[in-house]
Order: sequence, then C-alpha cells, then structure tokens
Amino acid sequence: MQLLHSRWLLAATAAVAFGAAPQGATVSIRNFAFEPQTVTVRAGSSVTWTNLDDEIHTVRGADGLIRSDALDQNQTYTRKFDRPGTYRYGCSLHSQMGGTVVVN
Repeated sequence: MQLLHSRWLLAATAAVAFGAAPQGATVSIRNFAFEPQTVTVRAGSSVTWTNLDDEIHTVRGADGLIRSDALDQNQTYTRKFDRPGTYRYGCSLHSQMGGTVVVN
C-alpha cells in the first residue's frame, strides 16, 4: 500500500512540476469580465463558464465553435475541446469582454 501511495504521489508531483495542463477548467463571468481570462486544458477536456453577474452574457467564438445561449445569473455553458489550438471568445452583448482557451 505504501508503494502504491508513493507512486501516485510521485506522478502527481511530476505533473505539477512539469506544468501539465488540467483536464478541465472553469471560468467565472463576473463584473463584466471572464475570470480567468485565459485557461489551458488538454485536448478532450471541457471548459465550463458560469455567469455570476446579474446581467445576461453569452460566450461566443468568432469561428462559431464556441456558442452559448444567453446565460442568466448562475447559468452555465460547457464546451468540450477535442483539437489543440487557441480559441478566442467574447460576449456578443458586451464587446469589451474577451477570453482565450488554449488546448494542448
């Protein structure tokens, strides 16, 4: 049991030490901004956006791959990213809002 625990701990430490991308990410929509503004995930992972403002927002990419309905307060939108790349998005209702998903 101790050996199994030690191997798991070593693997987890290596993943953190080498900056492995997380399996998924969450983005909050708060104060008319996406937080964090940039997230990095592995291919095959999902990103979930949650609107914490009392104003309606959307999550929309220029390429049409990211496209939420209007999100009211506490509603979420999740998108799975299968292909590596950099995906920029914003809120179609508030042009000053923007963010980026980087998929490795």
